[in-house]
Amino acid sequence: MSDSSLTLETDRHLKSNRVGVVIVAAGQSTRMNGEDKTFIDILGLPLIAHTIWPFELSDKVHEIVLVLPQNSLDRGRLLIAEEGYNKVSGVHRGGITQQDSVKLGLKALTSCEWVIIHDGARPCVTQDLIDTGLESVKDTGATIAGVPVTDTIKIVTESKLIKDTLPRDTLWASQTPQIFKYDILVHAHNSTNDSYTDDAAMLEQLGYQVTLFKGSYSNIKMTTPEDVPLIKTILQSRKITHH
Repeated sequence: MSDSSLTLETDRHLKSNRVGVVIVAAGQSTRMNGEDKTFIDILGLPLIAHTIWPFELSDKVHEIVLVLPQNSLDRGRLLIAEEGYNKVSGVHRGGITQQDSVKLGLKALTSCEWVIIHDGARPCVTQDLIDTGLESVKDTGATIAGVPVTDTIKIVTESKLIKDTLPRDTLWASQTPQIFKYDILVHAHNSTNDSYTDDAAMLEQLGYQVTLFKGSYSNIKMTTPEDVPLIKTILQSRKITHH
């Protein structure tokens, strides 16, 4: 359940056309064999540094806040200072749930009309993807990146008997960035104490129209150690130099 004391106000935050970003990396990396995936080395930089750079370099983004676990705050602040990010306004402690962490990030933003929520474990996001999302969000005020599912999806019982096969042509796998009008997302967080897997699911349940824009199969999430070589290959292929 989300912490009801984290009440958000919109008046002081709204500023026309400004784009704020909340990068959430407050999870526990439970499938990474005890290693903190946020700071795992990828081509000489911590993973989270690769995640931040496309937003830092985007001419559409005005402010970034980074949300980390309590025990990673000092490490995060040191990274921000070392890399010289100009748009990162602060590093903030996350909450018990992803939902609480997003809410804390929303409170930390100084002013914006649009807010991008991005998973810190997706370092292969691109400026093109950010731009596409910021165009898409203008339709309904809520949009998420996604890609068509390529595998056949089965519904199974507890005993692993196949119960049904879902029609693949209507299934998309959701990604981040997820982009919203700031006041819509704040209203959604203030309107529920239920728990949701992501902000889009929350808005859907509350009756908002959420659109989907084409993400990228290379915009993968670091979940297990097996993802490390693939992420390195994707980033290396772009030959990105941030310094």
